Amino acid sequence: MSPTTIFAPASTPADAIAGLSMLVLGVTAAIFVVVAGLLVYTLFRFRRTRNDGQEPAQVYGSNQVELAWTVVPVLIVVVLFLATARVITRVQTAGRPDDAIQVVAVGHQFWWEYRYPELNVVTANELHVPVSAAGHETPTFITLLSADTDHSFWVPRLAGKTDLIPNRTNTTWIQPTETGLYLGQCAQYCGTQHAKMLLRVYVDSRAAFDEWAADQRRPAVPSDAVSAGRRIFEATSCINCHAIAGTRASGQFGPDLTHMMSRDTIAAGVIPNTPENLRRWIRNPDDIKPGSRMPAMNLSDQELDAVTAYLTSLH
Repeated sequence: MSPTTIFAPASTPADAIAGLSMLVLGVTAAIFVVVAGLLVYTLFRFRRTRNDGQEPAQVYGSNQVELAWTVVPVLIVVVLFLATARVITRVQTAGRPDDAIQVVAVGHQFWWEYRYPELNVVTANELHVPVSAAGHETPTFITLLSADTDHSFWVPRLAGKTDLIPNRTNTTWIQPTETGLYLGQCAQYCGTQHAKMLLRVYVDSRAAFDEWAADQRRPAVPSDAVSAGRRIFEATSCINCHAIAGTRASGQFGPDLTHMMSRDTIAAGVIPNTPENLRRWIRNPDDIKPGSRMPAMNLSDQELDAVTAYLTSLH
């Protein structure tokens, strides 16, 4: 099964969308079978014979046929319209409980920023939400903003896609019913690296989510052994783009790195977050993600080792 299929929903809005998709698929499949069947029947029933020189019987008009091919399509369209309107209304007008998780997702070229204003947490590319347990529903409502151009937030197994438009606020919501990792990506062409603007949603148990949020609020405390890497990091333009709580780095253009080693991937889900890959990424981002907005800093091998050691200490 594809990890991005819409036919294995694991969230309330995705379940509604999957149900509508199956209805539409069933109706269109029935139409296809009827039309294809009539076509095959006609091909065999009226194939060429020895008497093809004779003109067949002519039928001019049939009220029954005309009524059928007018009323039946209208009824089909009405049924599909009402079913679609019902799902759209259900998804877009869902009530927001007081204990719902609030997330602000900001699309950048080419990565995702996630802010939890009520939890005082900022992270990137990997969204963590709690599972919605039976009897204690915990939906997550996501405010969608764009920092530059059009993007689209789409995690097929959790919800339908919703666009992020500059100078406009859109919203979506998910209510996962199963823990696990769910994959998605930007579904609106946004530039060179649109195809590698991936996202990962981790649906945790409530206890695991609370523990993750508490860890994210703690300041990163690197050891003195990586102080050289910190000095190099703070002496370059890295601090203009990235933020690390408790340091001079306060940039907003790139991902917050305070707890970057708590993430499984880097470069918006493109490669695993390992020291080796991190060093490659710092040395020359274009080798991994051509067209990336992160520049190569032209560090020496010794400086690369020091900065990599410093960043890998940020858990």
